[in-house]
Parts: sequence; structure tokens; C-alpha cells
Amino acid sequence: MAGEYDSTEFIDTDFLAQKSPSSAATSGYGRTPSPDDVNRKVVEAQQKLVELKRAQEELERERAGLEELRRRQNEFTTGRDEIVQNLTRGLGLLEEAEFVARRDAEQMVKTIADFRAAMAKVQAINDATWTKENFQVELTRALTTIENARMEWNSARLKISALAGETKNAAAPLDKNSPAAAAPSLAELPFGQLCKIGLAMTWPLLLVALGALGIFIAILLRK
Repeated sequence: MAGEYDSTEFIDTDFLAQKSPSSAATSGYGRTPSPDDVNRKVVEAQQKLVELKRAQEELERERAGLEELRRRQNEFTTGRDEIVQNLTRGLGLLEEAEFVARRDAEQMVKTIADFRAAMAKVQAINDATWTKENFQVELTRALTTIENARMEWNSARLKISALAGETKNAAAPLDKNSPAAAAPSLAELPFGQLCKIGLAMTWPLLLVALGALGIFIAILLRK
């Protein structure tokens, strides 16, 4: 009967021992890197850093451009809203002012015509032609014409600001440089000055009274 099979009987252990170092060297596992390999790795790492830095700079420029674009878009939106609001308000104010100006102009044209008609009626009054017989009638007619002209004037003065301003200027207070405006009131003067003014105003009366008293005494002494 044959003996048991041994798998190691057909393996050359010496051949394997000689082959294993060479195969490990060619495979590259566990091999110490050479200086050339290290330099190559350093160069590759530096190139990668340069590429990453270039990409970072490109991203920074892109980000700056996007931020500028966003700022301009915000400026556009804000400026458009602001100018639309201002123009809308300005149009409303100008349209209202135009309406008021047109209304005032129309009122002025009508008032000028009414003033000219009233002026013609007043100037047409000729009291020199009145006679004794028609004096009362003509006087009444003339007073009515003048009163109508006065009512026309007062009505126009209330409606037209130019006439109201002219009336206010006519009733304006005195200038501060005028003598009447420069003179202070009696209530603003001190007590001593008031006494002097009172004495200056009353001393002629005192002299007259003293003179009358002297005459009266002289008459009594003669008696």
C-alpha cells in the first residue's frame, strides 16, 4: 500500500528562498523611497499648491465680481424705487400747482375784464351834467355804480393773492428806522424820566396858576 501524499515533496525550498528577495524588490512593497522619488513628490506637491493658489485667486476674483454685481443690482433697485417715488410725488405737486395757476389765471382774466367794466362805469359819471331836477336820481345811480365797483374790488381782493398782498403792504407797520417806530412808549420809560416829562408838561400851568394867585393877592392888598 502506498504511503500518504506530502505536498512539500515537490517544492524546492531553496529555490523559493532565492526567489523571494528579488520578487519583493520588483514588486515595490516595503521598499525605501529614493531621493529622486522624494524630489518628484515634492515637485508634484508644489505644482498642486500652485494650481490650488491659482484656483483660489480665480475664485476670489469671481467672488469680487459677484459682490460688485450684487451692489450694482441693489443700487439699481433702490435708485429706481426712489426716483419713481420722487417723480410721482413731483408730478402730483406740479399738476396741482398747474391747476391752481390755470384757475388763478382764468380768474385774473375775468377780474381784469370786470375791473375794466367797473372803471368805465365809474369814469362815465359826469356830475357836471346833473341838473337840479335829476340831481337825486343821478346821485343815487352814481352811488350804486361806485358801490358795485367797491364790491367787485373787495371780492377780487379775497380771491387773488396779488391784490391781498398789495393791501397788506398798504397796511404794513411803520419802518423800525422811522421816528414814530423809534420812539419808545411811555410804559417802557423809567420812573425818573416819566417825572421829568410830567414836570415839563405841567410847569407852564404852574406858572399860570402862580401868576393868577399873585394877582389875586395884590387885589386883596389894595382893598
